[in-house]
Amino acid sequence: MSHRPLRIIDANLNRSSEGLRVLEDVARFLLNDVGLSQRLRTLRHDLARETKSLSLGLLSQRDSEYDVGRPNSKNRELTMETTSLQGLLDLVTANAKRVEESLRVVEELAKLPEISSMLNSASFEQMRFALYSLERDLLSRISRRDKMEKMSGLYVILDRQFLAGRNELDIAGQIIGGGARVIQLRDKQSKKRELLILAQKLKELCSQADVLFIINDYLDLAIAVDADGLHVGQEDLPMSVIRRELPIDKIVGCSVTTLSQATKAQAEGADYIAVGSIFPTATKKEATVVGIDMLKELKRTVFTPLVAIGGINQNNIGEVVSAGADAVAVISAVLSEKDVKKAVQKLVANINLAKEECQNQ
Repeated sequence: MSHRPLRIIDANLNRSSEGLRVLEDVARFLLNDVGLSQRLRTLRHDLARETKSLSLGLLSQRDSEYDVGRPNSKNRELTMETTSLQGLLDLVTANAKRVEESLRVVEELAKLPEISSMLNSASFEQMRFALYSLERDLLSRISRRDKMEKMSGLYVILDRQFLAGRNELDIAGQIIGGGARVIQLRDKQSKKRELLILAQKLKELCSQADVLFIINDYLDLAIAVDADGLHVGQEDLPMSVIRRELPIDKIVGCSVTTLSQATKAQAEGADYIAVGSIFPTATKKEATVVGIDMLKELKRTVFTPLVAIGGINQNNIGEVVSAGADAVAVISAVLSEKDVKKAVQKLVANINLAKEECQNQ
């Protein structure tokens, strides 16, 4: 048997394992994503197990010193491909492609008569397709990370029924001017054609101010206006459907009232969890009141950012932040005030004060 195929296989297995290690470390140390890092580790171990019987044969054919593709080769300009990485997305893409291409090389060589008895071509095909899915999930998490960094401070729900006819864009401008970092559009009564026009204008306003714009409930509307994300409740579309339909860079929030709902939402890929109602609220009288203790318990249990909602105002917002809320969502505490901008400024100031006190403890 010619040993040249073994040398090619050795080089491509090295590329595959090295690239998988880079991807695994990104998932583990930069994204803190347990699920993704475990999936990548499993794939890396599967690759090692599949080729274990060939390890000595591959090593015996390795000739790194005289490899014409070495970086210090005289032919470096001809053999080296220079890649400029602009950020984490480029890093992940480059290494995923490196692994996918290498797996395809091994897959094809494993079909040769002299190799097929030692390697199963179908196994490498399965690993390659598994990596396609992993690449998508990694890039999705990274592209959503920038949005999630804004998921802190004040989150204002622009409930059109609560506005009672006031101009939505004017109120949104005051909310943004006061320092809120997230605006959610909620309207369970109007026709979507009407909502579409308003949502497009709100999206443009928020984008100009670098404020997140979230649509409540309506997946189609969120996609149509290119919103930053979607917020759903327990009776809305399943997370699996939402993730399949939404562009991969969009975030999804989920409302919960129990620990089991929160852990389920986290496992299914929610970017943030809205827990409440923390206190009794006139905005939603039928809401289940879960209290501060539930917020504290969730903070100990889940790693997904928490948004506290329900009955929060100037008097109790500090207590909510101290209990572990990453962001605080309000409706009446802002929209019931005559001076919306001033109300937002006071809430933001109280949030910042509570965070400083927590840091100093």
